[in-house]
Amino acid sequence: MPAHEENLSSQTMSEEGQSSEQEELGAEPGLESDQAEMGQNSAQEGEEAQLEAEADQAGDQPIVGIAKKRELPEGFVYADEVLEYAFYDIRYYSEYNFVGEQIDGYHAPFAILSVQAAKALKKAEQALEPLGYSLLIYDAYRPQKAVEHFKKWAAEEQDVKMKEEFYPDIDKKNVFKLGYLSQRSGHSRGSTVDLTLADQETGEPIDMGGIHDFLGEISAHDAAGLTEVQTKNRLLLKETMMAAGFKPYNKEWWHYTLNNEPYPKKYFDFDVE
Repeated sequence: MPAHEENLSSQTMSEEGQSSEQEELGAEPGLESDQAEMGQNSAQEGEEAQLEAEADQAGDQPIVGIAKKRELPEGFVYADEVLEYAFYDIRYYSEYNFVGEQIDGYHAPFAILSVQAAKALKKAEQALEPLGYSLLIYDAYRPQKAVEHFKKWAAEEQDVKMKEEFYPDIDKKNVFKLGYLSQRSGHSRGSTVDLTLADQETGEPIDMGGIHDFLGEISAHDAAGLTEVQTKNRLLLKETMMAAGFKPYNKEWWHYTLNNEPYPKKYFDFDVE
């Protein structure tokens, strides 16, 4: 979710990487060749079905198939190389977000963080593991070009295809003024993360009383109308993250920034890939 400062188990992977292509059999036509090809196709279908089943079991997380480009600036890491049990649902790589399209700069469904933020997040992961919970990350480092994409979207008043699900009660032209989007996002400094808690076995997010990136009052930590369970779940996430060295944002229950972030005044624009 967009940050507020100064006016994001199955590991994930980069657009630069390519899915391996099936090689064609070079045998002469005939019964044995046909049978071999049928067996190869059957095996491939079986592998694909297994991958789909694993994705479902892991909370619809991406399965290996995209390679990391590994051209991160010094001081940054891929979160899945530090965290052991986390799940990932990088919404800005997909069309399921408040804009309704893949966001500029997100060429792969990876979570990237500063080294310091990733290490602090590891502490939160370790605290949650005995409780049967894992972290489910929606967004981490965010390129500045993604923020520019948000600005263009906010100015296009006719584009309201995601309004019903993500911002039913507000006019999109006011999202910056209301503090749901920022001209310069803390995410672009590399030490802010959007996340929730998930069942450690299934990867399914627990009930927080509202979806990630919902632009409305229910997203505030102390929102009215939450059930006892939802309030308890939000508090568990908040206390765990604060104990690990992060500070919350009052308008968004999923948004946390490292207290002692290494780049407090620097905004990066390298792509997620």
